[in-house]
Amino acid sequence: MKKYSRILIIVNLILLLGYFNWSVYKKEQILKDGRLVLLQLVPVDPRSLMQGDYMRLNYQEASSAPVDEQTATRGYAVLRTDSNQVGEIVRLQNTLEPVNSDELVIKYKIVHHRLFLGAESFFFEEGQDTLYQKAVYGGLKVNDKGQNLLVGLYDKDFHRIQSDK
Repeated sequence: MKKYSRILIIVNLILLLGYFNWSVYKKEQILKDGRLVLLQLVPVDPRSLMQGDYMRLNYQEASSAPVDEQTATRGYAVLRTDSNQVGEIVRLQNTLEPVNSDELVIKYKIVHHRLFLGAESFFFEEGQDTLYQKAVYGGLKVNDKGQNLLVGLYDKDFHRIQSDK
């Protein structure tokens, strides 16, 4: 019986490590191949005693999106970007397609009548809060399936804010 327990533990460990590595690989592909879109931020309190220094992100587009009782709780927000890669929600839809050539999609979910587009917080090194207070945009890399990753915060001149450390 002990032999089967060890084999079961090893198989589960291999499956867990495989899943973890696959997840990391998929995120790396989004960073490599994804399209950058900047979403305007709405100011929110950037401090937390329990989690350290971080900024809670609230996107202007998510706040102003047309959400009502008939809107599906999960779907795709279709965005159009301008020359500075700033995204604007054009519509919400239930499927990945159809999308015009000048549009991209981001998966969304609705919780308590609030639209969530992805990364809702940005953690930074202790003592760097003054640097990130000038953030105006959240930069997301988005793949063709609507999955996204937060890659950084950007200032009013569309430059990525980075720590000197």
